[in-house]
Amino acid sequence: MNTPRIGFACMYRHHERELSLKELKALEGGYNPRTTTLRWMDSVTLQVAQEKLLDIVEHNLAAQIRLLGYVAQLPQARRMLRLSSDLLPFYSHPKVAEFYQARTVMARLEQLFAMIGETARKGDIRLSFHPGQFCVLGSDRPEVVENSLAEFEYHADMIRMMGYGRSFQDFKCNVHIAGRQGGEGVRAVWPRLSEVARNCITFENDEKTYGVDDCLQLADLAPVVLDIHHCWIHENSYISPDDPRVERIIESWRGVRPVMHYSQPPESLQQLGFTAEQKLEMEDLLKVVNKRDLYLHSDRMWNDWTNTYALQFLDRFDIMLEAKDKNLAAEGFYQRFLASAV
Repeated sequence: MNTPRIGFACMYRHHERELSLKELKALEGGYNPRTTTLRWMDSVTLQVAQEKLLDIVEHNLAAQIRLLGYVAQLPQARRMLRLSSDLLPFYSHPKVAEFYQARTVMARLEQLFAMIGETARKGDIRLSFHPGQFCVLGSDRPEVVENSLAEFEYHADMIRMMGYGRSFQDFKCNVHIAGRQGGEGVRAVWPRLSEVARNCITFENDEKTYGVDDCLQLADLAPVVLDIHHCWIHENSYISPDDPRVERIIESWRGVRPVMHYSQPPESLQQLGFTAEQKLEMEDLLKVVNKRDLYLHSDRMWNDWTNTYALQFLDRFDIMLEAKDKNLAAEGFYQRFLASAV
């Protein structure tokens, strides 16, 4: 059996959190992406805007290589990383498309992304993307669908340049079922996705509208990413590791080790009397908080009842931790629960 993995998402956090914001920015900046705004780009000359954008892109891709270098030195059980979606600002925006299509820029992108892919493969790092909530493939508005397809294909272009997308789930690119058309809308646009996109796409249950059952309706197209936190909020109870749907989720990965997402509600619940050892029951929580407050992610994995629950899935799933403290949350979780077992 492959070594179970836990991962973190998109950003690096330095362990000395008592440092000033300026000091932390200096230490973390080399690992994390930068961006700009269309408003600023419109306020300067085209040459200045393109020079700034190229500088940002160079920084962002070099930062990902440095971040992968950090991950490659971690124990194998921690070598899983979600790359930032913001590596190429406005890549899918019509106003900026000409910049990215320039021959010299594209050649540089292909060179740097190839280095990212090589670094990840050499370091045995499992990679993923997670396009943002504006990627709504199931929208009932044609213009939104077109923009969403372009946004997803932006991710597919990055995946292709890294040398992935050549086989089923050699890279995970995760989206929610969203929009009024829901799964049927996704199914309708499926033939328009590139082969790379179809090889990499996964569907994750959300906390509000489209739950596990909805995702399973698309399991013939692509794997289902089980988010146990979203499922808890959506169904008002914890999905059992023995739930028959879990086996169907595993089957949707067609022999590839599944990935699930795991997060916790904020630590502020402790100020309301909920303890780290306590099972967080929805009925009790809703007496003192709004349900939307539970959507938020914690800084770290503070509730040990939920940690013990999540670990029941680890024999069959790799786990992407979604916490504000990113790699620090993953490190703490690993040291407490996994370091002596792997």
